[in-house]
Amino acid sequence: MRKICSVIAAMILVASGGIAVADGPGDPTAVKKEDDGKWLDKDGTPTYKISDGTVDWFTYSGYRRYHSDCHVCHGPDGMGSTYAPALKDSVKTMSYGDFLGVVASGRKNISTAQENVMPAFGDNPNVACYMDDLYVYLRARSTEAWGRQRPSKKEEKPEAYTKAEEACMGHK
Repeated sequence: MRKICSVIAAMILVASGGIAVADGPGDPTAVKKEDDGKWLDKDGTPTYKISDGTVDWFTYSGYRRYHSDCHVCHGPDGMGSTYAPALKDSVKTMSYGDFLGVVASGRKNISTAQENVMPAFGDNPNVACYMDDLYVYLRARSTEAWGRQRPSKKEEKPEAYTKAEEACMGHK
């Protein structure tokens, strides 16, 4: 449910023209774990937790979601392509709210050399329900905390995460 609220808040922010350029997400050190398994940094921004080669559930899920929906345009492991920018670099300078806003509402960049269009994914539950997962994975990639490989060791999927996922996807 909280994911849905995050998406709606981001879409309202974008619709109101309230996107502000931020200095980036700051220190990614995980300091608090929520019931759904999500780790937060000192500012309350979703982040990763990797310990002895074991990734948190959100990082693992983000890896899987990235490679099912984002890598076609943004390249393997967030490294970019000739078609779209490297997201592992973008999240270094984007705030969490800006990331949610762009994923939910899309973006169009036009310059004299080219036009780039990021489609809106706010109405696609295969992306919208997993925006935090994508952000956490890309944040881990942006700091080189996680490399290009698929996580081989992961935390178990929390029951609260499963319930939130089912609610977001419209399952009972």
